[in-house]
Amino acid sequence: MTAPDDPAAHQAGGVGGGVVGALEQHLLGETPWLTQQQVAERAGVPLATANELWHLLGFAHVPEDEAAFTTADVRALQLTSDLIRLGILSQERQDGLVRTWGRSFARLADWQVALLASVAAEVGADPTEGLLAISDEALPRVQELQSYVWRRHLLSAGSRLLAEQTSGPAATLAVCFVDIVGYTSRSRTLTDRELVSWLESFESTVLGLTVDRGGRIIKNIGDELLIVADSPEAMADIALELTRRGADPDDPFPAVRAGIAYGEVVTRLGDVFGPVVNIAARLTSVARPSSVLVDLGAYEALTGRRDERADDTDHPTDADHHTGAYRFRRLRRVSVKGYSRLKVWVLQATAPH
Repeated sequence: MTAPDDPAAHQAGGVGGGVVGALEQHLLGETPWLTQQQVAERAGVPLATANELWHLLGFAHVPEDEAAFTTADVRALQLTSDLIRLGILSQERQDGLVRTWGRSFARLADWQVALLASVAAEVGADPTEGLLAISDEALPRVQELQSYVWRRHLLSAGSRLLAEQTSGPAATLAVCFVDIVGYTSRSRTLTDRELVSWLESFESTVLGLTVDRGGRIIKNIGDELLIVADSPEAMADIALELTRRGADPDDPFPAVRAGIAYGEVVTRLGDVFGPVVNIAARLTSVARPSSVLVDLGAYEALTGRRDERADDTDHPTDADHHTGAYRFRRLRRVSVKGYSRLKVWVLQATAPH
């Protein structure tokens, strides 16, 4: 099948026809009328490159003769080609950045469509026609708001980079994983909608609390959240407040456990990597409900002193150690996957947070 050179020839029905065709035209600006080859030719990009970018973005394979693309796809390829020509996107950066875009926007789109469909149902509108009507009013505003939020986060990220005054990808950060206690058993008692609402409420609460104390949520992994902070004290306060709220029977916030590690991590595309991240995850997996475990790096940063005991010491500290707002209780060495005999402390607050 060969698509005509005039997009108007396909405006009436659309490839999908019916509501799907209307949705295509509504969201893409026109009904798809170009094949992969035609898009690549118009953008001046090799077909193999166009297909690779399409797959990295997380989109399904399209038969070569199917008219599934619009002039917006041509423009997207042209912009990508410009960034490659300017040296912004090397092959390595291209793969990582485009793949990150695909994952992030796919998840965001799923949530937004579910939200719009829910709103349509609440006003008693037909799910398909209501979705089109609401999106007509909402999407321009959502698009503008997303651009604003993105620029604000660019400013924050740029400010952090300048403040660190480092030319490399490494940074010294406090890293924390927060895990919901009893997630599996609780999720079995909830409907899909109830589970989504519960998780969104949890993430929203953690986000507000984290941002207020100077931390940043990197990502969620199932029932876990990965949080970082420049200051170990800020991270300690975040983890202690989350576990305090989770332990309060009168607070609907779920019980959680947390593990904190402090040290140098590798940052890339908004994510963090390295042994410090791995240790924080391992500590979380062995922490008791409503408790916070910290590694040697976090302990030394929070106390301002080095742990001088010999490496072969394997007994808890003789007494709780107090320092300012925190109390530390030394545990026996912890052996977890990839790390044997970690030095670990239970972190507690000496006063209510």
